[in-house]
Amino acid sequence: MGARQSRAQSKDKGPKGMVLLRGRQKFSPWDDTLLLGKDPRSLLKRGMRHVSFSLVTKGMTDVPDFLWGLSEVQKLNLSHNQLRVLPPEVGRLSRLVVLNLCGNRLKSLPREISLLRSLKVLFVNMNCLTELPAELGACKSLEVLSLSHNRLSQLPASVADLSRLRKLNLSNNYFAHIPICVFSLKELDFLHMGSNRLENIAESIQCLASLQIFIAENNNIHCFPRSLCLLSNLELLNLNNNDIQTLPNELYLLCRLVKIAWNPMDKGLHISHNPLSKPLPELVEGGLEMLSSYLKDKKHS
Repeated sequence: MGARQSRAQSKDKGPKGMVLLRGRQKFSPWDDTLLLGKDPRSLLKRGMRHVSFSLVTKGMTDVPDFLWGLSEVQKLNLSHNQLRVLPPEVGRLSRLVVLNLCGNRLKSLPREISLLRSLKVLFVNMNCLTELPAELGACKSLEVLSLSHNRLSQLPASVADLSRLRKLNLSNNYFAHIPICVFSLKELDFLHMGSNRLENIAESIQCLASLQIFIAENNNIHCFPRSLCLLSNLELLNLNNNDIQTLPNELYLLCRLVKIAWNPMDKGLHISHNPLSKPLPELVEGGLEMLSSYLKDKKHS
């Protein structure tokens, strides 16, 4: 019995939210540093442009308290843990430029997110978000916002204040329509609305004149609106797997769509797996030039 006990690994409580195993288990660098009483700042990575800190895939259920004292951190990666709450203390990290919270169990974000005035990139995809705080609109520097794979059905109106936002991913949520606030984002060049519950695309889509990539695959969209044809900067338009039967005669106006695309990563028009009426399926097979010429002639006939 005593021999078994001597061979058994003992468990001690380590930093908040973690259980540290002694024995043969190898400590991660931050566990080891804290056990030895070192300054956590010794784990900061100082690159050419940013000071970064990473606690990826640590099994954490809580963010360790020492983190809120690392005020110089600019890039923070807490992805792929078991976090259910992001504490309001995150507002102390006022120099944050990139915050990665991907792959946790967050249901909301704290209102103190508004204090991150330098934040440019925010990843909160693959969580359990059902809502966002209105205070998110105070993050005026935000350029990239990824909220895919959550449980969102609406956005706060304050998102319209994110005037520098260029890339927005809302895929794999519960949106029944594109949120009205999105149409105020004049700098937006990437919008992903795939795998939601869309049945239409509002005419206001034409307000997004800078849009280069628009993805709305895997919805239940019934109509390809003419207003989409006014987005002359579009290089990738993905409407695969919807309920579209006809195409607008003005399709030729999308001059930067160079081909009918079949590979998901290719630029061009993605229109497969829709119940297109004849003769459109055959024209699609013939390529974009043939399809556009047909629709253009039809418009002027």
